[in-house]
Amino acid sequence: MGKQTPKVKIIPLGGLDEIGKNITVIEYKNDIIVVDCGIIFPEDEMLGIDVVIPDITYLEKNEEKIRAIVLTHGHEDHIGALPYVLRKLNVPVYGTKLTLGLVENKLNEKGMKNTTLNIVKPGQKTKLGSMVVEYIRSNHSIPDSVSLAIHTPEGAIVHTGDFKIDYTPINGEMIDLNRFADLGNRGVLALLADSTNVERPGSTMSEKTVGNTFNDIFMTAEGRIIVATFASNVHRIQQIINSAIIFGRKIVVSGRSMINVVRVSTELGYLDVPEGTIIDINDMDKYPDNKITIITTGSQGEPMAALSRLASSDHRKMELIPGDLVVISATPIPGNEKTVSRVINQLFKQGVNVIYEALADVHVSGHACQEELKLMHSLVKPKYFIPVHGEYRHLKQHARLANNLGMDRDNIFILEKGTVLELSRHSAKVSGSVPSGNILVDGLGIGDVGNIVLRDRKHLSEDGLIVVVVTITKENGKVVSGPDIVSRGFVYVRESEDLMGEARNIVRDVLKECEKNQITDWSTLKSSVRDALRNFLYQKIKRNPMILPIIMEV
Repeated sequence: MGKQTPKVKIIPLGGLDEIGKNITVIEYKNDIIVVDCGIIFPEDEMLGIDVVIPDITYLEKNEEKIRAIVLTHGHEDHIGALPYVLRKLNVPVYGTKLTLGLVENKLNEKGMKNTTLNIVKPGQKTKLGSMVVEYIRSNHSIPDSVSLAIHTPEGAIVHTGDFKIDYTPINGEMIDLNRFADLGNRGVLALLADSTNVERPGSTMSEKTVGNTFNDIFMTAEGRIIVATFASNVHRIQQIINSAIIFGRKIVVSGRSMINVVRVSTELGYLDVPEGTIIDINDMDKYPDNKITIITTGSQGEPMAALSRLASSDHRKMELIPGDLVVISATPIPGNEKTVSRVINQLFKQGVNVIYEALADVHVSGHACQEELKLMHSLVKPKYFIPVHGEYRHLKQHARLANNLGMDRDNIFILEKGTVLELSRHSAKVSGSVPSGNILVDGLGIGDVGNIVLRDRKHLSEDGLIVVVVTITKENGKVVSGPDIVSRGFVYVRESEDLMGEARNIVRDVLKECEKNQITDWSTLKSSVRDALRNFLYQKIKRNPMILPIIMEV
């Protein structure tokens, strides 16, 4: 046997078996390149958690090998974790102009000034250690998106990032299919491709179709038009602005993230807004209703966002009036369907008209459907394929699609977070795993809320809390005062005085028993009180509140 040839490792730390939290490690010898660094929004069980970021233990251990974090585009699920991760890893970041504009905005909000941000252009290449990263122009629902070709000594790895193939994009710059074909002809070692829309047949409609729908809507609307969409969808915002200008309407921008993105995009030249088109929310009354368009956040029914506040008459600066037309220009992210539907119902109750995706083409996806994915596979012709960016079913369907296109099953790898895939020109195998998972962010605490705290929160939220306070003497454990029982979220005390009285007696009896047996150590006292009370309450009303005994000595 000769000496072991070095292999390229691909290690996804997020973005598999979930939509969001995208982060992938590409490693060759002593060099690591990290692709994207995103967050995911918490699941319903994660009570009170704000966002979830990836576990980067592996990167912290190998910090000296990291040459850069390279970004494909500026969506939260690809850049959102940077403020947390860059605190721990002082590494340079590469991305296109708009992507880094949004990153910079984020870092400034957190008071982080010393990160090196390097702006790159599609077509450019960056040498990072033994690897070269090439940026390929792509189409997505945010401008300035790129796919990556990472040229390693073992061959090229193509990462599509989030993409669709739009033949008539808003900014006139189509995805660079030539370059994908060119790479395919030279030979591509591995392809990592977006699986979000793999279940949908056909092709994703062009962003332009939405502009046509907007024009139709604007032509017939007689009152104010309020359009809710993703703040990051700059092309969509541009089309709303275009329609507003054609029909002589002024624009009000509402919602913090929307205001930020519009500002950054206009400064960097990604939004074309004629002087005087956007007016301040406080000047709205100076214009007739049919001359006003409001662009707002909240298309996902987020309770704190502008649209939800409008729907529940809770907005500080603005209220809905009959005759308003609300257009929800987005699809519910999986899991948000209920909240969005609740907001639509509330809007109708306010007496306004609502147009949403089920009624008109007011939204198109930013992700490739089956036909576009087939085209990508056929152009790139990779030796190995790793579906990414999807829940398990999406990854599975994408693997099937590649297999149907004639790819050998043995060359398709459905990975899990933390899995290490080792590739060389002639072989590919899974060789172990590294730490991975969710780090929960709650307020300013990062990772200090774990499974045990969540379990307690769940217990409290479902069963409530009972606190038993009792004072005993130091020398012989006699009860001096109490037991007092305080309950929160368990029963309404005023109507359950009998139950509380009985509970108090149960505790008193337990303490007498302990005193008689000369038990004075606190942990035994507490567990005796807890057990007796738990059994009593369960028998009485079949509930299991959290019980906290507090013992004081005098």
